[in-house]
Order: sequence, then C-alpha cells, then structure tokens
Amino acid sequence: MLAKLERLGIQPANICSDAAFLRRAYLDVIGTLPTAPEAREFLLSADGAKRSKLIDALLGRPEFADNWAMKWSDLLRIKAEFPINLWPNAAQAYYTWVHASIKENKPYDRFVREMLSESGSNFRVPPVNFYRAIQSREPQAIAQAVALTFMGTRADQWPKDRLAGMAAFFAQVGYKSTAEWKEEIVYHDRAKAAAAATQPAPVFPDGTPARLAPGQDPREAFANWLTGPKNPYFARNIVNRIWSWLLGRGIIDEPDDIRPDNPPVNPELLALLERELVASRYDLQHIYRMILNSQTYQLSCVPKSKHPQAAANFACYPLRRLEAEVLIDALCQITGTSEKYSSAIPEPFTFVPESHRSIALEDGSITSSFLEMFGRSPRDTGLESERASRPTAAQRLHLLNSSHIQRKIEQSRKLEAVLQGRPGGGEVVSQIYLMVLSRFPTREEMKVLDGYNKSSGLKPREVAVDVVWALINSSEFLYRH
Repeated sequence: MLAKLERLGIQPANICSDAAFLRRAYLDVIGTLPTAPEAREFLLSADGAKRSKLIDALLGRPEFADNWAMKWSDLLRIKAEFPINLWPNAAQAYYTWVHASIKENKPYDRFVREMLSESGSNFRVPPVNFYRAIQSREPQAIAQAVALTFMGTRADQWPKDRLAGMAAFFAQVGYKSTAEWKEEIVYHDRAKAAAAATQPAPVFPDGTPARLAPGQDPREAFANWLTGPKNPYFARNIVNRIWSWLLGRGIIDEPDDIRPDNPPVNPELLALLERELVASRYDLQHIYRMILNSQTYQLSCVPKSKHPQAAANFACYPLRRLEAEVLIDALCQITGTSEKYSSAIPEPFTFVPESHRSIALEDGSITSSFLEMFGRSPRDTGLESERASRPTAAQRLHLLNSSHIQRKIEQSRKLEAVLQGRPGGGEVVSQIYLMVLSRFPTREEMKVLDGYNKSSGLKPREVAVDVVWALINSSEFLYRH
C-alpha cells in the first residue's frame, strides 16, 4: 500500500499514537471499549511488541465472536420477523451456529459450504436457514443472495442468461413444514429435479457449464465450484470485506459491488490477501492479524496529504462513527448501566436480560429505540449500505439532551466508584478519561477542568457528571479514529 502511495506522490499519515491504536483495535476487533485498567496498563507498558500482543489477545477474546457474528448476522439477514420471517427458534439456532463458527475459527470455505449444501430442519440444522432468510424463494432470488453474500456482486444487474444459469443450481431447493410449530425442512427436492429438463441448464458464473452426476444436488456442485482455491470470486470477496470492515472502505469499493468496471484501487494488495487466505486454508483470523499488524492499519487519522486520491488509497485511517450497538454498549460500560430490548411482535425467546450487550443480540427483530435511531441494520437485504452511518440531528439531540443519557450518567455506579476514595481531582479526571476516551488527559485539558472545578461552584460529583457528559458528546468518543 505504501509503495502505491509513493508512486502517486501521496504522503501517508504518521503512525498513530498508542492511545489511538488501543481504542481503535478494541473497537474494530471486539466492538468494545477497553476498561480503564486495561487502557492504563497498555499505555504505561514499555514493551516494544505490545501492539502485536494486543492484537493476538483481542482475537482470542469472547467478544471477538460477538462482534463479528453481529456483522455476519447483518449479511445473512438473521431476523425472526417481517420481511425475513425466520421465526425466533430458527433465528436463535442460526445465530448460535454463526457465533460458534466464528469462535472456533472455522475455515471460511467450510463455513460457506455448510450454508449452501446442508439439508434438514431449520431448528436442528442451523445453516439451512440461509435459504429461508431470503425474502423470496424463487431460484433467481436465491442466486442473487448467494452472489451478493459470497461473491460480493449484485447479480440483479447481470445479463438474464447469466443469472438464469446460476439460478438453475437452486431450482431444486425444496421446503416442507412439520408438525412442530414453525419448523421447516430444507432439502433437495428430487421431484423438481424431474422437471429440470425444461429449465435452463446450470452454468457457473464464469461461463463454465456444470456437469452433474445423476441425482446429484446442484447446490453441492455449486458449493464445490465456489469454494475452490482457483475461484475468481470467493477469496477476493471475503478479504475485500474484511479490509473494508477494518479500514472503512474496500480495496474494491463498495465491498458488495464487485464488477469489471469497478476495479480494485490496489490489485497487488488484493491478490496478496487472496493468496494468503488460500495458503492458510481459509483461516480468516490470519487475514485479520495481517491487516491489523500492517503499517497501513496503524496510520494516524490525521492526513498529511490533500491529494484527491489520498483517502481511496488509505493514506490515513478513516474517521468512522461508532455503530449503534457498539455505541450503546460503550455508554453502558462507562456508566455501569444496562438497556432494555424488545420485539415488535412478541414471540417465544424474545426476552433479553438487561445485562445482554447489543453487539450480542441474536435476532434483528429484537431492538430498542436507541438502536433504531442510531442506524442499526434492519437486516432485510444483506447489503452493507443498510446500516446507516451518517449522524443526524435527532441523534445529536438525544446524546445532548435526553433523559435516557442523562440518567445513565447521573446514576452511574462506575462514576460513583471512581469518586470514592479519590479526594484528588486530578486522579478522578484521569480515571474518567481512561474510561471514556481510553487515554490520559493532556495538560491543557487538566488546566481547563481545574478552572471549571474552581469556578463552577458545583460539588465534585456534579463536576464529574459534567465531564462525562462533555466527553461522550465529543467527536473523539463518537468516532473511530
């Protein structure tokens, strides 16, 4: 990446500070802020390898699976109610399988193969819910969902014969209900296979006709083709998505709009990541580790070039607003409070304990007014753009003026604990900064806050509440940087 910047005459940003890297890595990898003790330990450490050690530690944390299962749940449309209608039992089973797959670092080719090839009950064979979490069960709709999710391309824009050739692989998917409430079997329907002679022949998206053995499930043939090491779409799609998730935009951007007239900004980098994924036998954590340890990922968010292509070539780390789930979890962590969640259509298994974190919500139908306001993905289409990331006036007013946020700060058990036994104002302020911004306050900030403390006439607890309120409304808190 840096070689490309040099060729373009673009000066990259400086390497980010330890404080910026700490907060960035926690939010990007596990969707969670570091605690004040974790921040203090990292910032005071003189270990020259502490960044790579932190990356390894975060990849092994339980929250890693929570954060990335949330991202996959958006892509896979894990949602019990309209318009997906997985129903609660199936949504829970599907999410649990996705979460477990990420936690065990299941090879990516096996992860995808199971979704495309399995048959059985949507309650007992969770990956079959891939075929149910689509608004239409028509073969072309299934083909479009497969292409979007696992190839990063929008098949609805393909020529009709190309889409029809891919859709033929899914023309024999059958669905049948059972005596159990809302259970459904997904299977290879051989009765549909008998009618296949009058349908378009299955043709792989690269134009190669499929050769199916008698009685073979076409889904299996497609999965074999898709997950093959020489497939031109499979590895490219996922490494590009991971790059986009960690660096704000894809090497091909948008990450789910890969097409010939939307080339990668750095073909050599994309090819390297593809080769690494295949060579590692589809170990996604290997790709995370490579990107997180790279100099490109660890650049500052402060640009040093005004070149029009600087942002597209990753000359600095991009500022990005925290996702709705990450933001409310951070507010709850800082204040020691919790949230209430509900489903618009009450069903079994929609009760969520208040201690449950937003990034670990299994079902897209379970939500809150805060998550809706701050742009959580509705999980209707699987497009990355479903998640709204632009700030709105309503969001700003909620953070500034709502009783919801003010109550969290004023009733904060964490703040009470910070104030107890710490008569020195400087130590209280340092602890608050570590809790909220994952760094120590600067001398100038300490000077300003000391002046406010002396001139305001407020009690120490009231001053502390004001400081927390001011920090959580700062851009430094609300954005990845």
